[in-house]
Amino acid sequence: MVSQQTNDLDVGTVDWSAHSNVGGDRTFERSLKRLEQDVLRMGALVEQSFRLSHEALFARNLAAAKHIKPLDEEIDRYYRQIESDCAMLMSLQATLAEDVRLLSALMQLVRDLERIGDYAEDLAELALKLFPYPPNPHMAEIESMSNHSQVMLAVSLMALADLDVATGRRVKQMDDTVDDAYDRIYGALAQTRDVPGPIEPFLLLGLAIRHLERMADHATNIGQRVTYIVTGHRG
Repeated sequence: MVSQQTNDLDVGTVDWSAHSNVGGDRTFERSLKRLEQDVLRMGALVEQSFRLSHEALFARNLAAAKHIKPLDEEIDRYYRQIESDCAMLMSLQATLAEDVRLLSALMQLVRDLERIGDYAEDLAELALKLFPYPPNPHMAEIESMSNHSQVMLAVSLMALADLDVATGRRVKQMDDTVDDAYDRIYGALAQTRDVPGPIEPFLLLGLAIRHLERMADHATNIGQRVTYIVTGHRG
């Protein structure tokens, strides 16, 4: 079992079994409720990890960077437990097509969350490597990109907690802003590679914006998976 240290988090009250064809099976319904709580707790941990990586990178808070690894280990434990629970429920003989759709979507969704957590840890490592160098002129724009990606994650988790298709689709619309920022900042960093001095900080920032762009993509995936859970259609 995963740690219960996140029990005080607000993990929502929506009944996901309303989008399942449990047919009055109380055992299945209880299992699905536990699964719901674990997925939302995992999402809250991923949000926390993203916030800490932001602090490490833009506030040069090295203490924040060091808190991320144990968080990521907790995220990974949730991921493995949820994946195992979904597989177990899918294997039940009485599991119907609607239930399989919900459970398979949740398995894919927690993979997106796990990847965002991994990227947060990577950003913290980049922050440690960037610390000896003076702040780059592009940091303010990169920070804005990070803020927008965090909002996307928050909105995608709101969509998940409420199983709200309209909110999930908003995340896809928000992704264009992050993609545009990536293209713009990458181009600016590429043009400054001939500036005298170490090339390493430019390479590290190039990795940072790539991680942020991928985090936004995974948040978009979560929003799309909410649509699939509710409607059976993607996008």
